[in-house]
Amino acid sequence: MSQLLEELVQTGRDLVAQNLVAGAGGNISCRDGDGMWISPSGFSFKDAKPDDYPLVNIASGEITRGTNRPSSEVLMHLWLYRIRPDINAIIHTHPKMTIALCSAGHTLRPMYADYYVYLGRKVPHLDYVTVTTPELAKAVEAEFKDEKVVGCVLRNHGVITVGRSIKEGVFRTAAVEEQAFIQWHATVCGTPVFLSDEELTKLDELGSEVYRRALLAKRKA
Repeated sequence: MSQLLEELVQTGRDLVAQNLVAGAGGNISCRDGDGMWISPSGFSFKDAKPDDYPLVNIASGEITRGTNRPSSEVLMHLWLYRIRPDINAIIHTHPKMTIALCSAGHTLRPMYADYYVYLGRKVPHLDYVTVTTPELAKAVEAEFKDEKVVGCVLRNHGVITVGRSIKEGVFRTAAVEEQAFIQWHATVCGTPVFLSDEELTKLDELGSEVYRRALLAKRKA
């Protein structure tokens, strides 16, 4: 079995345990050579086994291994891999706090280090587009053409993050939901205080954060 596939399957189970998806929601994938392993349509991450994950050729979109249909969001995954050679993993989840806060009109902004360290300065927030449609895939593709974009909030829908490794994509998803949790509660308690541009620049200059970013980018063989 591909070690990347094994890591992807375990990642799906971890996302369920972290309450970032429910039921058969969400979809995940990773690049493996000229193909991508992607979660199967209609399966819960908790129940899906490695043999359930199809392998899809990135250039052609054809299934080259497996019999299950790929996720209904397969176009979104294919198009991102095609335009961004640096992307090796895509994580799409439905984190409750992020959906609630951003669907109410709020926009996430850094209030603590991790959100900025993992997501950077530009995190697009897309207005709702019907799920699983080519229109949604096109809208997401347009945002990720900017190589500085590594995460995107889909209002009334969820979050999509990418990574040079599966772990990097997952950490970015977790940071988005944690930011939403912090921002939500700060809004309830009082007036949120966001990190300034000067404070963000200082984070970029910290050797510890440079090291942390590099560590997350490493893939398993």
